Amino acid sequence: MYPSHNGMPATQLPALIWQKSRRSNPSGNCVELAELPDGAGIAVRNSRYPDGPVLIYTFDEIAAFVGGARDGDFDNLLR
Repeated sequence: MYPSHNGMPATQLPALIWQKSRRSNPSGNCVELAELPDGAGIAVRNSRYPDGPVLIYTFDEIAAFVGGARDGDFDNLLR
């Protein structure tokens, strides 16, 4: 089990396989996701700060976010 708080340093997690979108640009402005061991959830970090804070979400939370993004729910936040 992982701490219930978010913002823990990535260095406190075991080695993970981080993945970013194919739409990521080469300037490093990316969000990376990794599945936690034993299906404990999904970790999210800023690719520019790989040892920085990590947010941990459940699979249901990530599915709701991805579905909302796919449906355009956050398009108003894009510039």
